[in-house]
Amino acid sequence: MAEATIKIEGMSCQHCVMRIKKAFETLPGISGLDVKIGSANVTYDESAVKREDLEAAVEAAGYSVGK
Repeated sequence: MAEATIKIEGMSCQHCVMRIKKAFETLPGISGLDVKIGSANVTYDESAVKREDLEAAVEAAGYSVGK
């Protein structure tokens, strides 16, 4: 298992948090998820999903990944 903290730009409310959670929940291999305004801590199986996939899910939900 791997862990990643992803900074997310453009979040401002609990609706944003739920939208990001739903985006991550569609990915395979996610075993832990803690989303707050501005960031997400994700535990995932690297053989099922890559960090790039996590970042793509954030962007597909309409937000930007912070650097």
